[in-house]
Amino acid sequence: MSACAPSRSSDADPTGRTGRSAPSARARRAGDDPRRFRYGNGPRGALSADLSASVAVFLIALPLSLGIALATGAPLQAGLVAAAVGGIVAGRFGGAPLQVSGPAAGLTVVVAELIQRYGWRTTCAITVLAGLAQLGLSALRTARSALMISPAIVHGMVAGIGVTIALAQLHIVLGGSPESSAVANVLALPGQLSDPRPAALSVGVLTVVVALLWPRLPGRAGALARKVFPPALAAVALATAMAALAGLRLPRVDLPSWHSHALPSLPEGPVLGLFAAVLTVTLVASVESLLSAMASDKLAVARTLPEHLAGVRVPRADLDRELRGQGLANMVSGALGGLAVTGVAVRTAANIQAGAVSRNSTVLHGVWVLLAAGLLVGVLELIPLAALAALVMVVGVQMVKIVHIRSVTRHREVLVYVATAAGVVLFGVLEGVGIGIVVAVAVALHRLAHTRIACETDAEDGTHRVRVRGQLTFLAVPRLSRALGRVPEGSRVVVELGGSFMDHAAYETLRDWETSHTAHGGSVEITGRSAPCVQEPASSHGCTPWTPWRNHQCTRPHADSGGRPDRDQLLGGVRNFQRATAPLVREELARLAREGQRPSQLFLTCADSRLVTSMITSSGPGDLFTVRNVGNLVPPPGAEVNDDSVGAAIEYAVEVLRVRSITVCGHSGCGAMQALHDSGPEGSATPLNRWLSHGRPSLERLAARRGTGPRIADHGPVPREVDELEALCLANVVQQLEHLRAHPCVARRLAEGSLELHGMYFHVGEAQAYVLDDTGDGDGGEGPVFTPVRPDVAVA
Repeated sequence: MSACAPSRSSDADPTGRTGRSAPSARARRAGDDPRRFRYGNGPRGALSADLSASVAVFLIALPLSLGIALATGAPLQAGLVAAAVGGIVAGRFGGAPLQVSGPAAGLTVVVAELIQRYGWRTTCAITVLAGLAQLGLSALRTARSALMISPAIVHGMVAGIGVTIALAQLHIVLGGSPESSAVANVLALPGQLSDPRPAALSVGVLTVVVALLWPRLPGRAGALARKVFPPALAAVALATAMAALAGLRLPRVDLPSWHSHALPSLPEGPVLGLFAAVLTVTLVASVESLLSAMASDKLAVARTLPEHLAGVRVPRADLDRELRGQGLANMVSGALGGLAVTGVAVRTAANIQAGAVSRNSTVLHGVWVLLAAGLLVGVLELIPLAALAALVMVVGVQMVKIVHIRSVTRHREVLVYVATAAGVVLFGVLEGVGIGIVVAVAVALHRLAHTRIACETDAEDGTHRVRVRGQLTFLAVPRLSRALGRVPEGSRVVVELGGSFMDHAAYETLRDWETSHTAHGGSVEITGRSAPCVQEPASSHGCTPWTPWRNHQCTRPHADSGGRPDRDQLLGGVRNFQRATAPLVREELARLAREGQRPSQLFLTCADSRLVTSMITSSGPGDLFTVRNVGNLVPPPGAEVNDDSVGAAIEYAVEVLRVRSITVCGHSGCGAMQALHDSGPEGSATPLNRWLSHGRPSLERLAARRGTGPRIADHGPVPREVDELEALCLANVVQQLEHLRAHPCVARRLAEGSLELHGMYFHVGEAQAYVLDDTGDGDGGEGPVFTPVRPDVAVA
């Protein structure tokens, strides 16, 4: 049972080999990062993948950009300007290669309020200043700090904006005009419903129906339709066609001449109000862009590229660079009379799902928007405003996500979510976020103060248990002192700490009481995640050793086990995991459950209980695809065996999971090798003997290479002596690697150069790992040598 979550490194070789070194920061700045994709040396077909993805994103962005401009009250051309600038500028200079930027629904309410208060030209100037502020934040490297805002606040803000957008656009769908606030829109809704405009309503209803049902079209025809016509484009196109065929007289898109396009002017208004406006745009645009950038990393990792693009590796998002790119885009967009720009999660997801492999897809989508703004004016002016309003209304409703509500409910932050959303709807975005922060702080303080402390006495052995549930801070010290004061002197006490944090005041109180209680003849045992640890190793990663079952209070057999002490130990260990370790790894396991497993290593080792793979490799969930069997044997293809599980696991790891290396790990004192060594030429026909027959080539290898068999290198250049059994364990590792090479899928990947094989040996008594130096093969020369892995020395 591990008491820590070990540090992960998915690119680390479990054998200790360094492999390809990561590029230096200087090399990455200079553009020499080998992980960065270039068409000149990239896989064939990458350019066409980016090209097709850019067209798919363009078809989504065009109607949405017009709809968002309509929702804000800005000139419709401003949406096209923002989409083009977001694609070209943010796509070129941003730090998230696959993120698509442009006008976003998240800023709709903010920009609409600014236009009403200051006018359009001043709003453009505010956008420029917000971009300048983003550049400053990027220079200060504060991108990660922006993510300190609770997800409940962010989700609540997005939900509040979505409700506000939907209420405003509903009036346009009904043929009317939206009011100045969400409350006014609600109050005016009954009158609007009593007098709807049939033409606008029919167009809006058709748009909503198509937008919702188009993604659910079944079969291959539906998939083809969604690929050619994304839902947003299909909804607007069908609504436009219906309005034209029916001859409906409706307000339509009006794109005035670019010669009269409004550009920014110097800000006019109270300084404090303008400062608050810039702060609001900066905050909302930055947080939305950074969250979308992080989501793009997860989507890019989870997807599966076609075989001809399997070598493409997209760098992870650089959040400070992304903030810099967003700032440049906002400055350019505002200067050209465009809306504020953010990273847009919907378009980013579409870009990744369409197969984009570099930032060129984002840039090209901006180019297509720019061309459409100049060449498709006549077509765009056929679109009814009611269709765009209905499309944006659907987007607004979809911003209230059920998955977010479930998440905040599960983490007991629904109050923060509701308070933020209500504040945004009733008062505005900045005010709503402020309310959410205040409520989040209040909830955190309540949790710190609300610590449950209970005392009980075991009737059988008289043990007193003090159970603490929650965080131990100075606020809980009075109750803790009262509980400890009720414990009789000289008694045996178990203090169970259920929280993950203990401040200095609580620590001093508990330690002083423990000293006093033991001085009066009592005994104290402190368990739990926040228990003071006097034997914690001084290591940089903070891992603490596990506790063996025989020494662990939670897994010690009870007197009333009813003849089932082993079951008690197992369940006790599981209970301890749920209490101490599960909270530390739950978030990572939840990510793996969503995204699926993508291990880079296949680790094939023995089933011996002393060999703990996660311990000796410092690996965690999702790192290793592990196969264990008696003797770490790999049956060669075509061998007579009743169990194909090893071959199936190899095929799955190599062909499906696409692991980059396979390690065969043997160990000292292997019972399987001892049985193989002691058995005669023909053992009895038991399952164990039939299985061990796959190890006989290891015996033959050892016999044929007397004097040149595998050896273990010690600290110096002279290898240390090994006995007969250890020599067989080492030879078995080398032999099983040969069996691995005989598997067709392994041989094919080895020929491609996309797979590596490694040998490893673990000496149990020494707690020492050795890796195979396979420069020799024992054919007339020196045999292979297993080299020790040293803590601070890379293995050559």
